[in-house]
Amino acid sequence: MALVKQQPSETVGQEERKRGRDRDDLELQLSDPSPSARRWAVRDLAECPDSSAILVAHLHQEMDSSVREIILTALTQLGDEHAVAGLVECLRSEDVFLRNEAIEAMKMLPDEVAPIMGTLLADSDPDVRIFAVNVLESLRHERVEEWLKEVIEHDPHINVCATAVDLLGEVGTSYSREALEGLNVRFPDEPYISFATSLALKRICSI
Repeated sequence: MALVKQQPSETVGQEERKRGRDRDDLELQLSDPSPSARRWAVRDLAECPDSSAILVAHLHQEMDSSVREIILTALTQLGDEHAVAGLVECLRSEDVFLRNEAIEAMKMLPDEVAPIMGTLLADSDPDVRIFAVNVLESLRHERVEEWLKEVIEHDPHINVCATAVDLLGEVGTSYSREALEGLNVRFPDEPYISFATSLALKRICSI
């Protein structure tokens, strides 16, 4: 996963490291032609209070993948309201790399993401709801099964429900049995729903 990838060690020239390191100077350095300089600016900005909005704004225009990876890592380190909102906005991006990396970053922020999970699962865009379920896949939070149960009980979109039932097949307990049985009633003519629900129920019964 890119967010835990170790970047190769970089030798930074003495002159480059003498540049200003307050927030305004570092923001200017995000426009430096050198990816190395931009990576160092991101690292230093991660140590500055209230820098999340700057990093989020730059994330959407940064073309170098190594710089974007470090920005995403910095946002998980900061984990404040602006950082989380920026990651959520990435879920709407057409850039598959950015979207997937944002999902991975959000998985690392269970306490920060939990308060907005209900909103994400009720988003008007079914793709965003699917991505929210994908976040739940590794989100270490006690409400994961509860959120998935609510999805298969209420979400009108079959693809969202299919994604949720797949995950319930891995993490579900008897708590979700009735909801799983009801999903077949909601989508009686969908073979995949029947198949995935049956697998999930078999696993629950064997626990």
